[in-house]
Amino acid sequence: MTTPLTLDASARPAPAFLTEGPAKKLLIDGAWTAPVAARTFQTFDPTTGQALASVASAGPEDVDLAVAAARRAFEAPSWADITPYQRSRVLLQIADVIEAHAEELAVLDSLDMGGPLWMTRWLVHHSVEVFRHYAGWPTKIYGQTAPSDPTVFSYTLRQPLGVVAAITAWNGPVLQLAWKLGPALATGNTVVAKPAAWSPLSALRIGELLQTTDLPPGVVNIVTGDGVTTGEALTQHGDVDKISFTGSLAVGKRILEVSSRDLKRVTLELGGKSPTIVFADADLEAAARGAVAGFAQGSGEGCVAGSRIFVQESVREQFRELLVQEMKAYTLGDPFHPETRMGPLVSPEHFKRVSSYLDVAREEGGTLETSGERGHGLYMPPTLIENVGSEARVVREEIFGPVASLMTFTDADDAIAQGNDTIYGLSASVWTTNLEHAHRTADGLRAGTVWVNAYADMSAGTVPFGGFKQSGLGREHGIEVLDAYTETKTVMVHL
Repeated sequence: MTTPLTLDASARPAPAFLTEGPAKKLLIDGAWTAPVAARTFQTFDPTTGQALASVASAGPEDVDLAVAAARRAFEAPSWADITPYQRSRVLLQIADVIEAHAEELAVLDSLDMGGPLWMTRWLVHHSVEVFRHYAGWPTKIYGQTAPSDPTVFSYTLRQPLGVVAAITAWNGPVLQLAWKLGPALATGNTVVAKPAAWSPLSALRIGELLQTTDLPPGVVNIVTGDGVTTGEALTQHGDVDKISFTGSLAVGKRILEVSSRDLKRVTLELGGKSPTIVFADADLEAAARGAVAGFAQGSGEGCVAGSRIFVQESVREQFRELLVQEMKAYTLGDPFHPETRMGPLVSPEHFKRVSSYLDVAREEGGTLETSGERGHGLYMPPTLIENVGSEARVVREEIFGPVASLMTFTDADDAIAQGNDTIYGLSASVWTTNLEHAHRTADGLRAGTVWVNAYADMSAGTVPFGGFKQSGLGREHGIEVLDAYTETKTVMVHL
């Protein structure tokens, strides 16, 4: 049994943000505001189980105030009438202030959701790149002129939608907020952001940092709370023009249902059951590193987790041995221990859910290979499930933990067919040194992103990200993101 690495309490960081004030408030119209009903909730450190902070729980009345503030800001000259160059300048200021406080934000995320510090540092620095990418867009959002009769001048305008509800998940707090704020602000919208209740702290700290920039009050508002009360009030609000949501399939379906009542624009980045496909001609050692990273990195709490591993039959045993060896390198421990590769799962509820799938796997006839044992707090070692078929629940359902199934395939057609045998289609990873295998498999897989000889190579904005099938609707990043946050208006002037 492997005991997770620990640190003395005195060696763990304690950001001043956690001790400022009796409870974290809501950011509404540029002011930190207590909730109308005075409700709060606790956010906990999954490593120690100790409460980190008391946080405001926004009710419908608070959401009303936040949306109204965003609407006023959207129509105010201080935002609606600024030049594209000024908007770019504000986005660059946001990037700079986040970069200046990158370590603090990474620490808050590691404390709040258990991600190792090396990972949360990368996510925050990637977020800085995201804001700098979107800072380039305001001066490049063009309309078009259209051929017409000489007596008519026809052209189009790209105009912002209005108020955007930005709802993020708990597994990448800073990065997901950046992915939504960047394009929304670049295109001239205003935002009401709701971070996940399990990891709200970095969003609130970013709210404070935004106040040090030239961003006008009310352009970004932050409401905290659970999905049932706060999230539902925000998604049902009649004055919200668009919802950008990252989270579970079940909640995404609920948002789509609610949004249909008044035809809100919707972007949904939902779950996945991503295949990792390893051909016999691949660099098997590199493929094993990538495959294990695909389901173990970040404790498997990622929408792009490569939780279905398919290896060509002729190299199955060799590749399995490499997988097992690589799994041993994922040291469990305190997120702030320098040797930690994997931190704890985010909460007791989630740990129980992930653990239940291991019991299901055994009931379905599966055998488990792990690099450790459950039983130390909320730590879950990398776990490989074998001897299960395509209809097993552990193969079909998103587990969202460091658990993957190992299966085989015969040829490229078989790999594509098995890879596509899922309701999801967010991402896939293909490992091969054969160009025909690479291109044919990438073309045949129904996934929004296919990595070849890589895993989770995430763009800061240049290429689109999103899913096929039930992995979501729409795209974040790329040129496509402009369509997600703007409307096209046609103007026909008779001369």
